[in-house]
Amino acid sequence: MSNADTGKTVPAPRHPDFKTVEASRPSWRDDASPSYTKTRKPDWKAGEGATDGGENLKKSHVEIDPYAEGRPSTFNYKLLISAIVPRPIGFVSTTSADGKVTNLSPFSFFQVMGFDPPLFVIGFSCSLEQAKDTLKNLVDTKECVINIISEDFIEAANMTSINAPYGVSEFPISGLHPAESRDVKAPRVKEAVFSIEANLVETREYRSRRTDKVSCTMAVVEGVRFWAREDAVNEERNALDISVLRPMSRLGGISYGRLTDCIELPRPDWNDLSADEKENFESESKSV
Repeated sequence: MSNADTGKTVPAPRHPDFKTVEASRPSWRDDASPSYTKTRKPDWKAGEGATDGGENLKKSHVEIDPYAEGRPSTFNYKLLISAIVPRPIGFVSTTSADGKVTNLSPFSFFQVMGFDPPLFVIGFSCSLEQAKDTLKNLVDTKECVINIISEDFIEAANMTSINAPYGVSEFPISGLHPAESRDVKAPRVKEAVFSIEANLVETREYRSRRTDKVSCTMAVVEGVRFWAREDAVNEERNALDISVLRPMSRLGGISYGRLTDCIELPRPDWNDLSADEKENFESESKSV
């Protein structure tokens, strides 16, 4: 990550004596596969609000001005990555302009933003002028592959965030295997259950409110081909089995999240409410 004010590298937060701390924790549970439970209150009805018995309403809040005098921009970074969770990880593979070097890097400022066309956004903490490996390759070649990270290669994916010099491929460092794509030159990650070949649509830079220097760049890419592992996708090719995908998410600091507990909630329909409920909510809405 880069400091928005100085452009210098900010050390990733590290757990003190991490290996000692890790050794004290329970072992990884292979049997902790995604499973479904009931919601906390299966008989919840429209208008009932939170299911905590009103405890949230007893709590106070503090205001935080992101531009407060003396507040470093890195404070906003740390706060936001601990609050906006879990975040999907865009595991992006690219190729240099001459096609000689591949690059592989994880991005937690990543999200799908449309389906027709399939559009995805990737955030970079740097300017185009100071573009690092992935952004440089993406701008030079106008293409990339987005791979979804699963549990069984999270350690390898994390290794690709190493600060290797430009020109050193993260594929051998991580031990992951490149697979040939069809419409772009950048390779897929063979181990990934789902991958997206994509073309660059546009980039846009944003300036720091403090220094007026470019502090981040947004890239929008369009998916032009999908790759799904056969045992994970259904016959209609329109859904993945979450128990096969087993995606990892990004949390704050050095933390990641597994998907183990799931619930299902059908989308509500206004027409399913009774006439009295509709009348009551319409009346209350006028006083809000």
